[in-house]
Amino acid sequence: MPSKKAPTAAVSAAAVDLDAHPGYHIRRLQQIAVAVFLQETESHGITPVQFAALQTVAQVPGIDQRTLAARVGLDTSTIGGVIDRLEARGLLQRHASPDDRRVRLLGPTPEGVDLLRAVAPGMLKAQARILEPLPKAERAEFMRMLRVLVDGNNEHSRAPRSGD
Repeated sequence: MPSKKAPTAAVSAAAVDLDAHPGYHIRRLQQIAVAVFLQETESHGITPVQFAALQTVAQVPGIDQRTLAARVGLDTSTIGGVIDRLEARGLLQRHASPDDRRVRLLGPTPEGVDLLRAVAPGMLKAQARILEPLPKAERAEFMRMLRVLVDGNNEHSRAPRSGD
């Protein structure tokens, strides 16, 4: 007697149209955003992640590594490597907290502040280039919807972003 198997809910791999799903386009847009940022800032030799870390440190001097990681949405091991590279280039410095010698506080160096000033026009141009395909009237709405998606899914991140 033949066995009766329940129908499976599995979808054939060939049936998935990547172009119909947001994750595919989000990943592609991230690749494009990094490429455009690097094109516009190539003479400064800084990555988008390094820029975000250095910019945050400049805005919040004395921030500790763990808080910095949470602010920019990176895990602590990744931010450690980013800080190492920025420190090696003389763009930021670490010093022990007076309250807890195990905690390392961060501050920009004058060279780091100068680099941020030099990179800012290229970074802003990169952001404008990313949004350029959208009609001007839709850019603010796109950014609003992006924030809704990021904020609404933040808890699912490997490194959830926290407070400003």
